[in-house]
Amino acid sequence: MGDLRKDTWESLSGLTLPLTGRIPSEPTSISDAGSPPYTRGIHETMYRSRLWTMRQYAGFSSAKETNERFKLLLERGQMGLSVAFDLPTQLGMDADDELSFGEVGKVGVSISSVEDMKELYDGIPLDRVSSSMTINSPAMIVLAMYIVAAEEQGVSMDQLRGTIQNDILKEYIARGTYVFPPKPSMRLITDIFEYCSQHVPRWNTISISGYHIREAGSTAVQELAFTLSNAIAYVDAAIESGLEVDDFAPRLSFFFNCHNDFFEEIAKFRAARTLWYDLVQKRYKPTNPKSSMLRFHTQVAGVSLTAQQPLNNISRVTIQALAAVIGGTQSLHTNSYDEALGLPTEASATVALRTQQIIAEESGAADVVDPIGGSYYVEELTKEIYSRALHEIEAIERKGGAMAAIEQGWQQQEIHQSAYRYMNEIEQKQRNIVGVNHGVMDELQEIPVMQINPKIGDEQAAKLKTLRANRNQELAESCLQKIRNGIVDDDNLFPHVIEAVRARCTLGEIMNVMKDDFGTYMAPSGF
Repeated sequence: MGDLRKDTWESLSGLTLPLTGRIPSEPTSISDAGSPPYTRGIHETMYRSRLWTMRQYAGFSSAKETNERFKLLLERGQMGLSVAFDLPTQLGMDADDELSFGEVGKVGVSISSVEDMKELYDGIPLDRVSSSMTINSPAMIVLAMYIVAAEEQGVSMDQLRGTIQNDILKEYIARGTYVFPPKPSMRLITDIFEYCSQHVPRWNTISISGYHIREAGSTAVQELAFTLSNAIAYVDAAIESGLEVDDFAPRLSFFFNCHNDFFEEIAKFRAARTLWYDLVQKRYKPTNPKSSMLRFHTQVAGVSLTAQQPLNNISRVTIQALAAVIGGTQSLHTNSYDEALGLPTEASATVALRTQQIIAEESGAADVVDPIGGSYYVEELTKEIYSRALHEIEAIERKGGAMAAIEQGWQQQEIHQSAYRYMNEIEQKQRNIVGVNHGVMDELQEIPVMQINPKIGDEQAAKLKTLRANRNQELAESCLQKIRNGIVDDDNLFPHVIEAVRARCTLGEIMNVMKDDFGTYMAPSGF
């Protein structure tokens, strides 16, 4: 056969690669797109009817500055907004909290009150633009702020379209912006499911996220398995709270990473749809077909971006985005080439958006449903990922389910081992990364880096001082007390939180009421 370039051939996740896809002795039968188990896609005509939603994850400094970026992206063809919040907001702290010092507006936009939320969406019609918000522990409060901001814009909550991440289990596993212990966290999530099923019917109440699991170092198989195990835990918790599966499951959405291994990622998305359909049908027997239909957003792999030769990241992003499109994503975010250096500049964010538009309009990839379906290699890889992910899910089930395994640190430990193996491959040059350990050169080009307003913390604190001075303090205190009472009385807390937001209670004030009863938590690391 001649000399080969490598002794072993494996996918990015360590799956052994055949030289060619095995030609089956009998033709393989796979269902059409739009038909169960949705291997080829959830819609019969896919992108011929409607392109995926093009989103760019954006948020920095103040609501006003982020609003300006939103309007720029919409003007240049973006279809939906995706909000990045700063670390204090993600942890449910006001901008004037002493623990927020130095972090306000740094990795996302600072949102402490509904006034910030109104400014964030000023001039943006919330009945026509969908929003995705990456927020977890304070998800109920931030969604309440969005609802009230829309209400004061003249848009009722039943008109709102979008997604709130609201996925606390992956925070315990991989990301770390959790606050409350697991049980009250799950209560908040199921309260959102229940309320939105009745009052915000077009809203995706959770985005069950494998993205951050993959960013932490998991393989593609682990990303799929851990994400679907978390999804099972959410469905079980909602049913235990008294909901029927068809009340909420049609609004479940998923969020996956798309890494560098082109064919493995396509196969992962195809396997994900098939596996979720099979799991839901077997466990829950829904009557609504949409309850077992996996809809997902994709973001290309931030962890794959390099600070060395950053313009190379445009090629990485293009390959990853193309894999997501061929894999049948419903929504896509393309990272900017400078994100290993800082937040995206206007220029780099535009290039990232244009990358999606070129794939949509020029590549031909959006013109055919599942264009790579039937490839011997991809079909074989789809089956292999399905089988291995199911094996991992069954292992988690034997440990008592996703929550029990998290409390043992099991998923965390598995991710650590995968990340360590991957880094060893790079350090030993068994895996080449261009610009890092291959194609290295002296770099001459200066890449401009986004600069954040250094006074943003003081400005946000001053706004909060004014808000508290001008609100009806007696009404605000009364609303906070209703939340305290609702916690004790086991009410659905969402209506109480919406009332508190209307009364101009702040994010931190509402979170602190919850902390008083729920407490806080430290997840095991897995080490």
